[in-house]
Amino acid sequence: MRRSAIRTLLASAALCAAVALAGCNPSDLPTNGRAMAPLSDQMVKLIADKNMDKGSPILVRVFKDESELEVWKQTRDGQYALLKTYPICKWSGDLGPKKKEGDRQAPEGFYAITPGLMNPNSNYYLAFNTGFPNAYDRSHGYTGSELMVHGDCSSRGCYAMTDEQIQEIYALARDSFFAGQKSFQFDAFPFRMTALNMAKHRNNPNFAFWKMLKEGYDDFEATKQPPQVAVCEQRYLFDQVDKDGQPIDPRNARGKCPVYRLDPQVADAVLDYRRAEQVKMANYIGENVALAPPHVGDGGMNPVFASKLGTQEGYDSRGQVVQMAQAPGWLPHVPNPPGTTIPRPQVQPEESQQPVAVAAAPAPQAVPLPEQPPREAVRTARAPSAPVALRGTNTEFAAKPRQTVTHLASVPHEAKPHETAKAKPAVLHETAEATPPRPDSNIRAAYATPVASDSLLTGAQPTVPAGSFASRWTGVQ
Repeated sequence: MRRSAIRTLLASAALCAAVALAGCNPSDLPTNGRAMAPLSDQMVKLIADKNMDKGSPILVRVFKDESELEVWKQTRDGQYALLKTYPICKWSGDLGPKKKEGDRQAPEGFYAITPGLMNPNSNYYLAFNTGFPNAYDRSHGYTGSELMVHGDCSSRGCYAMTDEQIQEIYALARDSFFAGQKSFQFDAFPFRMTALNMAKHRNNPNFAFWKMLKEGYDDFEATKQPPQVAVCEQRYLFDQVDKDGQPIDPRNARGKCPVYRLDPQVADAVLDYRRAEQVKMANYIGENVALAPPHVGDGGMNPVFASKLGTQEGYDSRGQVVQMAQAPGWLPHVPNPPGTTIPRPQVQPEESQQPVAVAAAPAPQAVPLPEQPPREAVRTARAPSAPVALRGTNTEFAAKPRQTVTHLASVPHEAKPHETAKAKPAVLHETAEATPPRPDSNIRAAYATPVASDSLLTGAQPTVPAGSFASRWTGVQ
């Protein structure tokens, strides 16, 4: 009993220390039920089978091109081993780093996730913030905020999982924090950074940036330990120490790098692995291995989920036709390549009609006017008609009021002002009583009246569990 109480106190103290170092306060800790949900019995057994402890440290890696998220966990011998691979439900943007707010890019790089970045009250079930922008991103002036790994299978610059997946990932991180881990490393890569994949992307504009990320990737593959990450002179350094053998200050992102060298504890394993990878990549390039096809569309989805969706034709940023998944509830897609205006309904003119002859009304006068020569008939030509604008509607699509253009034939003498002014009301009155405006058949309602159903109310949708893959994507199957 005493031993259990002491263990609980030590765990609480470790968590408080982690919270303090992360700049958090107790209100940031999870308080709702879903954030405190325990790991499943299957996951607990998997952890034990892999010679791991439930609260041992973790590391998370994501790969855009493969649409996969990996959770690694420290084993009892101190090495990290792969615990589980999760298919990513949706990520947005393209291969490459995020650079500015609103570009829909999911970040790439090395990030540290502290307890303060965990979000138990997310609108997307559960989430943790990636920590973007980190020191490297800020040194380059990259902007963006609230880029998450979350549930709900919907992404705008994030890595989206299903609710069931994020609950398990969140619980693994939570248990590691409770056991004393101060932060876990989150490594985001464009693809699995093997020598072959690097050779396939050798012509990509981001190749230099990816070569830098590959150094950290190789260090982990060689040592099975999270690399020590620092930033100076606006570049990443991995497992480097200064002349005194101390880790380089990771906060001096723009400053000049000190004299550094590879940590002697990992130098042999890391250098051997890096050299082997460089030789392989050089051989692939020398063999002129085929280049990877350019990424098209917005982001990606693991084939496990993509195979369940229907597709429709769309356009990528270069105006090329691509197949896109259609989210449930969307209106039918209107082809609209970039650089063109949104197509608008064209108003069709009414059928031509015979001009209407309108006689000028005689102006009542107290004294008879001298006899005037006969006036030629006044002919009126109709402008193409359009529906009358309605109050409260979008005036962009509502038609303008009917206009009447009157052409007066020449007369042998100049008309007097009072005669012309009195003749106009008669013309306008007759025109106003002409054929009423006809509705335009080319303008369709945004919401058509749904067909009545015996099992559903009019316009209702079937009830499905919220936050699942089926609830978000079943409408396109």
